[in-house]
Amino acid sequence: MLLPAEKELRTALARFAEARIAHDVLPTGRTSRALEDATYTLCVITGARTAGDALFAADALLQRYRADREGPTQEDKTLAA
Repeated sequence: MLLPAEKELRTALARFAEARIAHDVLPTGRTSRALEDATYTLCVITGARTAGDALFAADALLQRYRADREGPTQEDKTLAA
């Protein structure tokens, strides 16, 4: 599976959150379509089938990006030596 860029993942998450809130506050046809579209996009870029699975996958990806930025831990450096 191709991994989405962190910026695109964060953008999709923000779009989903905005659509979810707008739909919860005042549900209309427009907010429903926006939520469906944001959910679909999030599912596609995470390779998930449901919004819940997509959010779980997105969280795991964000943890991976964070770990990659922080670099190897002391334990990893010791094992590599």
